[in-house]
Amino acid sequence: MIRVMVVATSPVVRAGLSAVVATNPRLTVVGSASDLDVLAREVGQLQPDVVLVDLSGNLQQSVWEKLLLIQEQQYPLATIVIVEELDSIDLETGLRSGIRGILPSTSTESEIVAAVEAIAFGLLVLHPDAVELLSIREKVVANPVQTLTPREIEVLGMLGSGLGNKAIAKSLHISEHTVKFHLSSIFQKLSVSSRTEAVAVGVRLGLIML
Repeated sequence: MIRVMVVATSPVVRAGLSAVVATNPRLTVVGSASDLDVLAREVGQLQPDVVLVDLSGNLQQSVWEKLLLIQEQQYPLATIVIVEELDSIDLETGLRSGIRGILPSTSTESEIVAAVEAIAFGLLVLHPDAVELLSIREKVVANPVQTLTPREIEVLGMLGSGLGNKAIAKSLHISEHTVKFHLSSIFQKLSVSSRTEAVAVGVRLGLIML
């Protein structure tokens, strides 16, 4: 069971996000907070796996500093933030502050739930618009990962869905040995050493979406 804490200034938003989280039987809401100060006081006791923070109307630079301070001094936060306008926040600073996910307020229930699960498993989740704002797609042009074949990108996407080698082989009608070959090539091209790292880099580079 993935333990989730919801943070939002509005009681209505807190209730709504809690209800969204509760739609997935693998997730449970262990608590909620009206602001980051309350989060700082309660997070150590509640020990959530993921903190879901609504930043609508609260985009001061101090938000990142507070989240980083909580993470460094009190509890290691796996945080996903929801914002009204992606281009109105400093995405780079947010990511440097330990934010693991950034979604717009227009995200669907299924997108929010999927992001919470992905972050709980150590992945990084960015909305496609956030990826573009970070200019990652432009950086990919000169990056060796551009040499990934369509089949390798397909395998990478299945990794992002949490499929094991056997399931990938069955889905693509290939042998497990061939899957391992593709994984070895993907790891080499992305300069990673694990499946989790490969998916995180794939998401960051816009090669796959969770």
